[in-house]
Amino acid sequence: MTANQRLFSLLILISSPILFYSQPILALNSSDSIDANATSFIRKSCGATLYPDLCYSSLSGYSSAVQENPGQLARVAVGVSLSKARSMAAYLSNVSRQADYGAEPRVASAVHDCFSTMSDAVDQIRGSQKQLRHLVPGAALFRLQMSNVQTWMSAALTNEDTCTDGFEDVPDGPTKTDVCDRVSRVAKFTSNALALVNNYASEGTTSSGNP
Repeated sequence: MTANQRLFSLLILISSPILFYSQPILALNSSDSIDANATSFIRKSCGATLYPDLCYSSLSGYSSAVQENPGQLARVAVGVSLSKARSMAAYLSNVSRQADYGAEPRVASAVHDCFSTMSDAVDQIRGSQKQLRHLVPGAALFRLQMSNVQTWMSAALTNEDTCTDGFEDVPDGPTKTDVCDRVSRVAKFTSNALALVNNYASEGTTSSGNP
């Protein structure tokens, strides 16, 4: 092999890795751009909620699923709200059982009532989630379905507020403070989800939200 041939072979070996790895790098940059657009969309959409920081922190992790789709964002927000409400209902179930042993009667009664209303909220949010998963194309039917979702999410939020209202006549104490603080936080997730549902419903079409 001549000196020129050896030099040519060496150049091929050096350039091959560059050619091989260039395409994945471009793909990664493209993916980063898509994720950045999605997170920007989520941040902007959360600006319409009462608790934008909580909205963004709880939903930004789902940017790859949401993309820039208001329907998907509403579905994810309702799903997060449902998860929080379920956890709260499970917590209240435990507190309710404990309150039956030695707790002040008004505390026990308020906890039982709170558990009941939170359970209703869970059912209503679950109904909203199911409806959002089975939207049928067509402007008139879409408006009817979204009206159902809005009604159920509003009712869920009302039930969560009712839970804390039930403690108004209960003396201050660790149980009252803990339950009210936890329920109030859950209600913020529900409020944010309702705002994003309202935003999606205002579009009046399923075209941007179909799975």
